Amino acid sequence: GVKTTWVDQRRPGAFEEAVDADTDLVYVETPANPTMMITDFREAVKAARSVGATVLADNTFATPINQRPIESGVDVVLHSATKYLGGHTDVIAGVAVTRTRPLFEKLWYMYKLLGPVIGPFEAFLVRRGIKTLPLRVHRQNRSAIALAEHLDGHPAVSKVHYPGLRSFDQHRLARRQMEGFGGMLSIELKGGYRAGLRFVESVRLATLAVSLGGAETLVEHPASMTHGTLSAKERALMGIGDGLVRVSVGLEDPDEIIEDFDRALRRRKK
Repeated sequence: GVKTTWVDQRRPGAFEEAVDADTDLVYVETPANPTMMITDFREAVKAARSVGATVLADNTFATPINQRPIESGVDVVLHSATKYLGGHTDVIAGVAVTRTRPLFEKLWYMYKLLGPVIGPFEAFLVRRGIKTLPLRVHRQNRSAIALAEHLDGHPAVSKVHYPGLRSFDQHRLARRQMEGFGGMLSIELKGGYRAGLRFVESVRLATLAVSLGGAETLVEHPASMTHGTLSAKERALMGIGDGLVRVSVGLEDPDEIIEDFDRALRRRKK
């Protein structure tokens, strides 16, 4: 009984056109997985308020260190605590943060009814991870921009998707609503599907895995992994090319990460 309307969140006015009197929830993810597309919080919130809807934002990629949607009027913020909040790739957990107490009480009531209780040890792991969150994220921010700048213009790379690059289509918007640009980026490799697959199989320092936000640098090939169940046409509509590789930058020395990527890019042709 739930009707969903998909919105191109990059297009100005798209949210305003999509909402109507029956809209209850506006759900956004920014930066988006795996294209790093940015959503303008102001547009999403304005459209939702016009019809009395709630705005929910997935802030997993940015973390509270780089972006705080509630300050822009978002009602509920979600985090996969498995990722940056935990930070050590050793826990499965989630977090919901509300802007108002009444909304929290509604969520808490459903929580008690449905019983999604986190285990005490998992709660400890997330709490431990949050203690080092600023240190880890600031380092990952610096390493990610260094890697993105190195790969931008690389002869084997057709495009780098990273909000911190001036060449990124939504860089100005990212600068307006983010304090840092995060440790996530994606690159489009020349050579398509085979090149993307060969690259992720050739890294040595980085690890081929689908998670993100941990201490180690991870790479994955969406066309054959996380988005492999979609058709090529569906992936194309989402901006996911066959040669796209998603990168979660870890805590290793950035020069070593760059060296590893350069070596894998050379091997992709073999």
